[in-house]
Amino acid sequence: MSERIKVRVKFSKHGALKFIGHLDIMRYFQKAFRRSGIDIAYSGGFSPHQIMSFAAPLGVGLESDGEYLDVELNSLCSTEEMKEKLNEQMAEGMEVLSVVVLPEKSGSAMAAVAAAGYYVVFRNAFEPPQGWQSAIDQFLSNEKIIVKKQTKKSIMEIDLKPAIYDFRLSSYQEKDCLYLMVNASSSGNIKPAMVIEALCSELELPFDAGWLMVTREDTYLNKGTESEPAFAPMDAVP
Repeated sequence: MSERIKVRVKFSKHGALKFIGHLDIMRYFQKAFRRSGIDIAYSGGFSPHQIMSFAAPLGVGLESDGEYLDVELNSLCSTEEMKEKLNEQMAEGMEVLSVVVLPEKSGSAMAAVAAAGYYVVFRNAFEPPQGWQSAIDQFLSNEKIIVKKQTKKSIMEIDLKPAIYDFRLSSYQEKDCLYLMVNASSSGNIKPAMVIEALCSELELPFDAGWLMVTREDTYLNKGTESEPAFAPMDAVP
């Protein structure tokens, strides 16, 4: 039996497809692989399934320029041909951006996730009186940023500050916005709305998650260490 090939697929998701949940996105790609004729590998047993794993699945209602899934193949002609074949099966709003071959002993996409970047726009063009950059600088100057987080079993207090890697004014598609890069690992996954809510709470300003239009900029792995991280997009593999 020939050695299987593991590849990482990067894709974007926009428009109406942002309302499709993770399980439906998984089924969508399963059908796309079957229809494209790509030689994807299947598990054994009585109920074989495509060997596929997603990195940090996106929440319903969020758009993204940087989602990833890993698949195993029995054979591969070229990454460019695979990208073209998949894009022939994509609906409007979904696009495969890159396909890269992974090293033989690479971990799963989910295990590799370290951080995620987000663009955040307020629907009502809301802004603090002193302006966003001043408010962010003041917010990040705190020694700790304590918030309450609901877990499956209880409510716990966590310090957001170590999980915020970047927070600043930016622009996306010619619109002013906030940019955040936060911890997205399985051990410390932080949602951008949680950070914005903590900022508004400190400023004694109203907050509603429904005011936010969130786009994931990319998903990152850490090529450095925990104390000195060096983040890179998840398709930046050797």
